[in-house]
Amino acid sequence: MAGATSSLFPSLPDDEYHGTGVLPSQTIRALIRDKEIEAAVEIDADQIQPASLDLRLGRVAYRVRASFMPGPDATVMDKIAALGMHEIDISQGAVLEKDCVYIVPLMESLRLGSKLSAFANPKSSTGRLDIFTRLMTDRATEFDRVVRGYSGPLYIEIAPRTFSIVVRQGSRLNQLRLRRGSPSSSKLGLQRLHEEIPLVDSPSGEETIREDSIGVSLDLRGDPETGLVGFRAKKHADVIDVDCRGVYDPQDFWESITYRPGQGIILDPDAFYILATKEAVTVPPTHAAEMIAYDTLVGEFRVHYAGFFDPGFGYDPTGEGKAGSRAVLEVRSHDVPFMLEHEQIVGWLRYDRLTSIPDKLYGQDIGSNYQGQALQLGKQFKPVG
Repeated sequence: MAGATSSLFPSLPDDEYHGTGVLPSQTIRALIRDKEIEAAVEIDADQIQPASLDLRLGRVAYRVRASFMPGPDATVMDKIAALGMHEIDISQGAVLEKDCVYIVPLMESLRLGSKLSAFANPKSSTGRLDIFTRLMTDRATEFDRVVRGYSGPLYIEIAPRTFSIVVRQGSRLNQLRLRRGSPSSSKLGLQRLHEEIPLVDSPSGEETIREDSIGVSLDLRGDPETGLVGFRAKKHADVIDVDCRGVYDPQDFWESITYRPGQGIILDPDAFYILATKEAVTVPPTHAAEMIAYDTLVGEFRVHYAGFFDPGFGYDPTGEGKAGSRAVLEVRSHDVPFMLEHEQIVGWLRYDRLTSIPDKLYGQDIGSNYQGQALQLGKQFKPVG
């Protein structure tokens, strides 16, 4: 791997292996080879991202009366038997209605070794459609977490919040990260990493670091030419096929939010917003990053559904371009209206070390949808303007 690292990233030192951390693409590939990750249908090469694996929906979706936690004494199918309403064949495509809850067995399953655990997030395009998803395992006591040594099937809970959606067997709504051991993190380590490779490019040159996380703030000035600062989802819009690319007119689904000098945005608890950070974010090849989605210390709102940034997001290996991509925020207020203002801290990024540098990076010829992004809707929509 050291030779590959030198050729891919000439400005970086040779790769140094760490015994603990998030697993990179080449190690995920080895787990598939060794059948610690299995699937009913062969795993496609493009499912393997720099530090995550895209998971695919299986053939059947179960409409259930309520979300649930399996708990230590039950499997997911036990709970579906008790709470299930009907079964939907999605092999050729089917509509999942907004404000309903569905459980779908995934095509992938796990046989993890005793040192490996896993955790999951919705994919970026899933979050930008306000589709609430959570990974589930048999006998789990937490969502989106797979305990060390787990052996068994995987399931996804799907709850469309704003738009009804079309999904099918093979659709990819969430992604799995795997971790060996429990790598330590600290404020000092984050500060050193930020000094080496600026993680957020704050125009003021002042960053806020708290424990093991770095803060990002909200941009409500927007594009100087258009004044566009964000989007608010329209209610009662048409169905969206999650697997389509660039086919939907944004005006049919979104209202534009424009800059108003001296005024913020009041979030309606019943509405969904797409906004962006003021800072450009960089994730170096040695790390992955996760945005804390819900932090009551900064306000009663959820700021990011997807929240995971692969190694290489916003990273320029040549050093010749402008590094950093702004983070797009999927925002929904909790319970009460809440005002957001320009440059208000709205989220915290936590950086996790990888065991080694991945053999491919986000944005480096792997078809990444959001590299170099500014404010941007999901891939299903035509470009704005």
